[in-house]
Order: sequence, then structure tokens, then C-alpha cells
Amino acid sequence: MQPSAEELPAEDLAAEDVSARELPGVVLVVVTWNSADVLPGLLASLAFGMVGLRWRLVVADNDSADGTADLVRTEAPDALSVQTGRNAGYAAAINAALEAVGPLDKGTDAVLVCNPDIRMEPGCGAALVRGLERSGTGITAPVLFDGDGRMIRTLRREPNPLRLLGEMVLGAHRSGRFAALGEQVADPHAYSGPTRADWVAGSLMALSRECVEACGPWDESFFLYSEETEYALRARSRGFATRLAPDAVAVHLEGEAAVSPRLWTLLTVNRVRLYRRTHGAVAVAAFWSALVLREASRALLGRASSRAAVRALVSPARMRAKPGP
Repeated sequence: MQPSAEELPAEDLAAEDVSARELPGVVLVVVTWNSADVLPGLLASLAFGMVGLRWRLVVADNDSADGTADLVRTEAPDALSVQTGRNAGYAAAINAALEAVGPLDKGTDAVLVCNPDIRMEPGCGAALVRGLERSGTGITAPVLFDGDGRMIRTLRREPNPLRLLGEMVLGAHRSGRFAALGEQVADPHAYSGPTRADWVAGSLMALSRECVEACGPWDESFFLYSEETEYALRARSRGFATRLAPDAVAVHLEGEAAVSPRLWTLLTVNRVRLYRRTHGAVAVAAFWSALVLREASRALLGRASSRAAVRALVSPARMRAKPGP
């Protein structure tokens, strides 16, 4: 049986205090919106998932109406609870959390950004932070599995028209075997090492303090989807690589973007909006056309979410409107 702190000699207490200070310091940001059903599972996983770190939990809530805020107060009373006051989106909630924390001091090595439907495996957080020690790395992501134990391919290449057409002809998994033809990195071997990617799915990410300071706030014009893509590409432009941390493992229960016409439309339209940021009119027209072709081909196979996406893509009013809830 371990002695209590009161029973330890003064020199042992001092040694424990020094040891604690030497652990990497982390701010863990969790963004919630009506997450009362899934948040307890995440909170339960943190005791082992964040072992080996000094960490502070910050929950940024987007005006939940299901008791999420009350749940945080009762199950995570030490957490800093931040209320955005509206359904502000993922990027805006992250910004609100970091603003509430204030400037990151030198004792904070990283910021972890997390969905509430993540379940961390033991040591996941520390492995993500260790991955940031690789030279030039600003963002790390774990190996993710879905609720049925299947690995989720989260590594991504920068989107372009040829990759969209490759996905349309070959499918996302087959096209992903070829760097020129697929956005999704499909090679299983890529998920066994510190593979560099243009961006990664943003359900769980670690950001180095230096990357956070260099990149500044997340882009709130993306209410949902493409915000992690924009952030990773911006980080790359500032010299920070995005890599897989293969020793970090987590489960993502995942949302309904692939089956919800509203969410899939938002995801699809945001892809065009992001591409428009850094490309000229001709390139944007090619990207838009390839995206329309891809979604139309899926719509012909009976996919309702793709039919909704095509309607939005060919609507000038929808393409001009700022996507939101």
C-alpha cells in the first residue's frame, strides 16, 4: 500500500513535486454541443488516457440544451467550463477555450483538441505530446479506431481536382493507395510510423505551444468541417508538419456526417470555400466541377446526402452564403 502524502518524509514530498513539474504540461480542450450522452465516456477515459502529463481540462460548450454543462460541473468539477452562449461551431469554441485559458506559459507544452465522443486508450495523450518532439512537428494525431474496432484512415493529402476524380472513379480507399489520385492515405503501413500528412481528421489532435502561438486563432468562418484542414495547411505554411503519433491510440464513435444530408452538404460546400482561399478562378472552377461530378455520381447510386450536396453546389445563393448551423 502506497503511503499518503501526509506520511511521506519532506524530502520525498519535494521529489514528488519536482517529478510532477517535469511532466509535460497540457491544456485539453473538449468542444461540446448536446453531448451529455457521450461526454461521460470521454471523461472516464482520461485518468489513464492522460497519464504521464500535467493537464488541465477545458470544456467549451456551444449552448447545449441537454444538461451537458451540469454534467461537467458534477463529473469534472475541476474543469474550466467555457460557455460560448450560442451554437458557435468547432473553431469558435476552441478559440473561446484558449482565450479563457490566456497566453500559454512555458510550462504548457501542448494543446490537445478533442471531440466528446473520443475514448483515449492508456497513454494516448503522452504519446501525442512525445510525437511533437520530432523536429519541425507542430501537429500530431493518434491512430483511431471506430466503435467496432476498425481502424479509421485519418491521414489526408491536400485536396485537388485530380484527387476528387480519382475518388469518383476508384473510390476513396482504392484511390488513396496512389498519392496523385486520392486524398485519403490508404496504405496500412502509413499508420504504423510517424507518417507526415498534409492534414488529419480533427477529432483528436495535439498542437505544440509554438504552433499555437505561430498560427493564432482557428478560422471561425468554417462553422464545421474544413477548419482542421485550414489550420493544418496554415501550420505547414509556417513550417510546422502534421504527423501521425503511432503509439497514441483512441476510439472515435464518430458522427453522422456521411449519412446526414445537411452535414454532408456543409462538409462539401466548405471544401470549395477552403480551396477558393488559395487558388485562382480557373483552379477553383476545376475543383468545383470535379466535386460536382463526384457527388453526382454518388447521387445516381441513391445516396441522399450527395443529392443534397449537388443541389447546394449548383446554387449560387448557397455557395455565397456563410455556412452555419
